[in-house]
Amino acid sequence: MPAIVQEHGTGQVLMLAWMNDEALHRTLTTGRATYWSRSRDKLWIKGETSGHAQHVRSVAIDCDGDTLLVTVEQTGAACHTGEHSCFYTPLETTP
Repeated sequence: MPAIVQEHGTGQVLMLAWMNDEALHRTLTTGRATYWSRSRDKLWIKGETSGHAQHVRSVAIDCDGDTLLVTVEQTGAACHTGEHSCFYTPLETTP
């Protein structure tokens, strides 16, 4: 299921990732954000190789039971591009 990752304290949305049952279980039991990589078909712990870790403060599920909100203490960049948040590219809207 999709997991929206939000920074504790600022409320900034950092990224969108995916979790399966095992990733959610590991996240809840270890306090380290663990996700399911759909492209690599395996689990990955955020920051395991980059050092840009996410320490989980809370996890909530939405009213439909199909999306998670993961609140984290972010160390370093959340985005693989090196940006603090993956949502750094604004789109123009037409009024």
